[in-house]
Amino acid sequence: MITIDELGGLRAQVESWRRGGNVAFVPTMGNLHAGHLSLVRVARQLADRVVVSIFVNPLQFGVGEDFEKYPRTLERDMAMLEGEGTDLLFAPPLDVMYAKPQDQQTRVEVPGLSSLLCGACRPGHFVGVSTVVCKLFNMVQPDIAVFGKKDFQQLMVIRRMVEDLAMPVRVVGVETMRESDGLAMSSRNGYLSTEERAIAPVLHRVLSGIAARLREGDDDYAGLQVQATRELEENGFGPDYVAIRKSDDLGEPEPGEARLVVLAAAYLGKARLIDNIDLTR
Repeated sequence: MITIDELGGLRAQVESWRRGGNVAFVPTMGNLHAGHLSLVRVARQLADRVVVSIFVNPLQFGVGEDFEKYPRTLERDMAMLEGEGTDLLFAPPLDVMYAKPQDQQTRVEVPGLSSLLCGACRPGHFVGVSTVVCKLFNMVQPDIAVFGKKDFQQLMVIRRMVEDLAMPVRVVGVETMRESDGLAMSSRNGYLSTEERAIAPVLHRVLSGIAARLREGDDDYAGLQVQATRELEENGFGPDYVAIRKSDDLGEPEPGEARLVVLAAAYLGKARLIDNIDLTR
């Protein structure tokens, strides 16, 4: 595996590969787990070469969030990526990604989608996401980019950005990897205490319960959301939201809507957990 931390070497290497094949890209913030590695495996199936980036992006963290404490485990991550046959790791320092101060940085915004749900709870978060992904796409110039569906809203924001800006990148979403008890894999699960970790799977069970009701034809969206919020609170969560939305645009669904997604974000101790279930009925 080649490891590069500057733009010139990255572009030269990827350009040479693209002359004879295609390149898939998996952007990450590091502290890798099995969910990330599943994305690398999908990328390997789809392309001749696989590039992974590790960069903890300050633009997507709000005031008081965990940017400084976000786990950085580069040596461990490198060993895991090498084991998966990754061709190139791009691990840029801050000044390579953002040469200017943050308040002078050009930003990319996807209106509408960026202000819903997690965007409402974390103002500016998705502007930071779309900006860094746009910049990484310009740096790596991949043919394919692979993201997990656990961050469902993020995936939709990136797809909209790619469509609106006519980027020549195919965006692929991969199903959420889960622990044996249903908890969605996340780097932030490491913030959970032993007691909180035992409670955490309740989030997925609650969403699964809503999904089952929806599949049975229940259209009381507001009632299901209120009930789920209450159940999470009773189990020690601090919900940011529980929402039933149309899966194609995250709009409010009408009764009888066929394609739905159930999403939630909730704090459990210091960890902010997110999860979703998309369904067709």
